[in-house]
Formats: sequence, structure tokens, C-alpha cells
Amino acid sequence: MNILDILRTTFGELKGNKLRTGLTLLGIIIGVTAVIALMSIGRGAQQLVTANIASLGTNLLFVRPGSTVEAGVRGGLGTAATLTMEDAYSLLDPARSPSIEAVAPELQTTAQVVAGRLNTRTRIIGVTPEYQSVRNYTIASGQFISPAHVQNSSLVAVLGSNVAATLFGLRDPTGQPIRITGRPYTVIGVLQSKGGGALGLQDDQVLVPLTTAFYRLTSQRTAGGLVTVQAINVQVRDSKEMDSAVQEIAGVLRLRHRITADDDFTIASQQETIQTLEETTGVFVWFLGAIAGISLLVGGIGIMNIMLVSVTERTREIGIRKAVGARRIHILVQFLAEATCLSVAGGGLGVFFGWLASRFLQGMSLGTQTFHTAFNGDIALIALLVSIAIGLFFGVYPAARASRLHPIEALRYE
Repeated sequence: MNILDILRTTFGELKGNKLRTGLTLLGIIIGVTAVIALMSIGRGAQQLVTANIASLGTNLLFVRPGSTVEAGVRGGLGTAATLTMEDAYSLLDPARSPSIEAVAPELQTTAQVVAGRLNTRTRIIGVTPEYQSVRNYTIASGQFISPAHVQNSSLVAVLGSNVAATLFGLRDPTGQPIRITGRPYTVIGVLQSKGGGALGLQDDQVLVPLTTAFYRLTSQRTAGGLVTVQAINVQVRDSKEMDSAVQEIAGVLRLRHRITADDDFTIASQQETIQTLEETTGVFVWFLGAIAGISLLVGGIGIMNIMLVSVTERTREIGIRKAVGARRIHILVQFLAEATCLSVAGGGLGVFFGWLASRFLQGMSLGTQTFHTAFNGDIALIALLVSIAIGLFFGVYPAARASRLHPIEALRYE
């Protein structure tokens, strides 16, 4: 029995039971479509978040203080007051750190911001003018903090888009007064929205001059009386020089802090953040695929059920074929071919409908969330291969059962 005979018999049997075949195909199609649609949504969300973070630049390094130790208990990273403004500007020395292009120290706290009868509690970040270019901020209206504002510890503020909308609605806040911890400030600008997702928090903040934040909001000095900062954002000249920049930063800070043992600071890169995020969201994507795969498993059970019914209905046919010389392998291959044909056809149609679902869901909104999908060939290939594997797995038992039938007993079956 050659391949053509097997295929001819397979298509004949499936065509002879159109309704049964269609319902079985429907189970596989729904399963594959669900897998592709959900994984496309997950992959799209992963790419969107990664692109948002990458838009800040992959040539960024973040220097943060180490951890405090009190009564033998170590606190979290960033709790120690070990970084200063002088540390930040010392990194600009071209002789000791030629790979570094710009630095932007920052100092964070939270406070109540009031405008008229409206108020909100949000993050207050003390920054320098370099913060705008280093962190890739765009001004929607007004201006950013200037060197004069930092030098004079001016009571001025730049609002994030969400804070501006909360306090002023559709009005332009530029030039309007606000109060932070009871002190009057003047709004000099509004940041352009970063949008939702991972960067949404950057719309819920207020930027003030770093010196203003230190003297008016969160005064903390080192033992030597220097102004401390909570982080130093470092922009490297070229992403290829990231490793060199890390070594240069570590060397400068160790020298300044007179470190001979463990460092009292940590250095992290934007690329490390992106890689960690990709790994985390990758698990989420596969988790979505596994959930959708349950429906594909149900479709496989449907194939097994239909094949068992087919074996029962064709018992006399199997007996006749064995009586005229068909061997067990012929019967086994025949029924496996039918199960495989169902899974391949269902998988192929499922890939097509999954692609349509991915295109249909792109840009759709559910409440405040907008779907971003990404249909990739690897998702389609995996879904199709899993569909075929499930068809073979659930088709083996009915095929083996058919091949083990004794020809005499099969011929007696009514």
C-alpha cells in the first residue's frame, strides 16, 4: 500500500463524514487560533514595553548608593547616603572617564502638590538641566529647569502630564502657582506624556531644581557636609563603550570614597533592565500560550474520540482488509494518517484565523488599555507543530487498537 493509496483512502473517509470532520477540525482551529491570538497579544505588549524603555537610550548607566547596615540588619540598595553632587560632576573629568558624555544627578521624595482646590500626592524629583537630555524628556509647553534655577535654588517646577491634567485639567499650567509642602512654586513647564505601560510613572511626577529639593524638601548630607543624591544618571558616548564606562565610574568613585573593600555604590545599565524585562515578560507570554493550549488539548481529545468511533464503525472493513493481506502496519498507518490530516488541516486553518485575530485586535481598546499585537512566524510554527503533535499523540491509541483487531473477530462484528 503506497502513500497515494493511503491519502486517497484518508480523504475519502474524511469526506464521507463531513459534519463529524468539520466539528473535529473546529476544535483544533479554535485551539490554535486562541494560542496564536493570546501569544500575539503578549508578544506585542513585550515589544511595546521594551521599545518604550529603549527609547530612553541603551547607552545609559544608573549609579545608586549602597545599602545601610543598622544593628546588624542590612537595608535595601539605595538606602545609604554615599553619593554626592561632587561625585556626579567628578565623572565628567575627560582624563579619568573619557567614555562619559553627560551626568544627571537626582534626588527624590514624595509630597502633596496643591493648585487651588485640587491636590495630589506624587513624586518630587530634584534634577539638573542635564536631566532632560540624559533621560530623553520633551517639553510640551514652557521650559525646562535651567542652570540659574539650580544655582539660585529657585521655587519653580516642571509638571508631568498626568499631574498637570489632575491639577489644571485642560488649562495650560505654565506660569500658574502651586504649593508643595505648603511652599509656593511657579510652574515653568509641562512634560510631554510618555504614554501608558512601563513609562506611565514618568507622567506622575514633578521636577524641581536639585538644590531646591535638597534645601526645601529633603535635606540630607554626608558626614563631611556634602549634598547627597539618590542616583546619578550617566550617559555614555557610545553603547560600545558601556563596559569601559562602568570601569571608569567604579575607579573614580572608589578613589573619591577611599574604598579598599566592598563598593558603597552599585552600577546598572539600561540594557540590563531591558534584558530582565524581556525575560520576565517572556515567561508571561508563554504562560498565556499555555493557558490557550488547554483548548488545543481539548481539540486533540476530540480527534481521539472521533477516531475511536471510526474504528468501531469500520471494524468489518478492517477485518476484510486483513483477510485479503493487509498487515498491522498498514492499518496503523492508515488511521494515523487520518488523525494527522485532521490536525494539519485544523492547525493550518487555525494559523490563518490566528493571524486574522491578531490583525483585528491590533489597536483595539478595552477600558483604558489598548491592545498591541505582534504576529511572528515562530508563534505560528510552534502552534502548528504542537497541533500536529497532539493529533499524532491522540491518534496513536485508536490506530493501535484498529491494527490489533483479529480478522475473524472483525468479520463477525455487526
